[in-house]
Amino acid sequence: MGKVLVVDDDKNLRFSFRRLLDSRKYEIIEAGSGEEALELLSRITPDLIFLDLKMPGMGGMETLIAIQKITRKIPVIIMTAYGTTDTAINAVKEGAFDFILKPFEVGRVKDLTESALAAHRLMSEPVGWQPEAAEQPAGEMLIGQSKPMQEVYKQIGRVAASDVAVLIEGDSGTGKELVARAIYHHSQRAERPFLAINCAAIPDSLLESELFGYERGAFTSADHRKIGKFEQADGGTLFLDEIGDMSLLTQTKILRILQDGTFERVGGTQMLSADVRIIAATNRNLAQLIKENAFREDLFFRLSVFCIRLPALRQRREDIRPLTEYFISRFSRDASHSITKVPEEVFQKLYEYNWPGNVRELENVLKRAVVVSSGDIVMPESISFSSVVERETAGGRVEKQTSAERLLEPLFTRLAAEHQKNEAIQLIPTLEKMLVVRALQYCEGNQVRAAKLLGMSRQTLRNRIEQWGGNNEEI
Repeated sequence: MGKVLVVDDDKNLRFSFRRLLDSRKYEIIEAGSGEEALELLSRITPDLIFLDLKMPGMGGMETLIAIQKITRKIPVIIMTAYGTTDTAINAVKEGAFDFILKPFEVGRVKDLTESALAAHRLMSEPVGWQPEAAEQPAGEMLIGQSKPMQEVYKQIGRVAASDVAVLIEGDSGTGKELVARAIYHHSQRAERPFLAINCAAIPDSLLESELFGYERGAFTSADHRKIGKFEQADGGTLFLDEIGDMSLLTQTKILRILQDGTFERVGGTQMLSADVRIIAATNRNLAQLIKENAFREDLFFRLSVFCIRLPALRQRREDIRPLTEYFISRFSRDASHSITKVPEEVFQKLYEYNWPGNVRELENVLKRAVVVSSGDIVMPESISFSSVVERETAGGRVEKQTSAERLLEPLFTRLAAEHQKNEAIQLIPTLEKMLVVRALQYCEGNQVRAAKLLGMSRQTLRNRIEQWGGNNEEI
């Protein structure tokens, strides 16, 4: 449950937050003045603060500065009237997470609350790494004893204290965000903001506004000025996940801020500046995207001052045991029963799987295993693998892929490239005939088994063979 401190001299406004925010998700704490808020902070640690700018006695700006001296890791959202937005912008420059205009829009309050609490979690939960999973300090852990992971730990240690841009490469589910947060928590900017944005999950038309903000009237629905991630993260670190899905136009603006630290809000003419360290991540081949003119080469060189490549789980199978022990222990704390033993048969089953979803998939498999286990032992039958995984498209839409589709995807890419060289190559006829031939060979000419493997009726298979003018051996 998130603790939300609301600081305002208006009792009715404070009460409105209790009605706006779900009491099952949020604990609302009230303070009627800046002085009372600071006194509360000496006894409690909220996860988020809503702070009014105009209050008798200690004003909002003075209170904000005092809060910043206590901690910079609690997001503070400034509440202001329409006539004082310039003051609110100055508050953001002083370290406020964002601002919200009175009268409130319910959706805006809820969205800001969720995004601020998510940012607080990323900033406040440390990420450590160690070869042994048994010792588990507070926070999340990068687990692994393998040589590839030992090299990752060394690279984090080398780059954390410097201020250079970092590019983290690796397949989906390998732990790129954890590595980014580990770098942040061990950096000189650890007391400043850490914000993350998934470039693939936000439509390109909105991504620029999220990153750089916009001015009132910049487009039809822009009825107020919005602060972007670069302003919010000033002095801190911004994690750009899946940067390979970013449009060329937005890439150009990212390049500019990397070069001279300046940018403009959408619809604005004022040149703004931000001191932000960028950590980027991608599961795509940026070198190939550069060849396809889909990614700027100059931006790649700016981002990849220091590169960290995360290994896939199948490339470090020796880490499956410590990872399993870590996840089982973690999930047992939240379950109604504690798992004390994992038989070798379970580990063997985990070793034999190929893990297309990497550590994230292992985590989900083990979470389910703990839930379905009735005793204190995880049995082999509690371990089940899904043949369907979800992935986010560039437009933010989630689509499901079967394991067969994932295997066929690189084949399609290669065939499509061949088609560009020779348009006589037609994908469906070529693939269909090849699959029928291979299925018949695999099933030793048995048409019933081959039809079942292909997912078609035996008559349809016969029709295909006749269409190509031959029997099993001649097609």
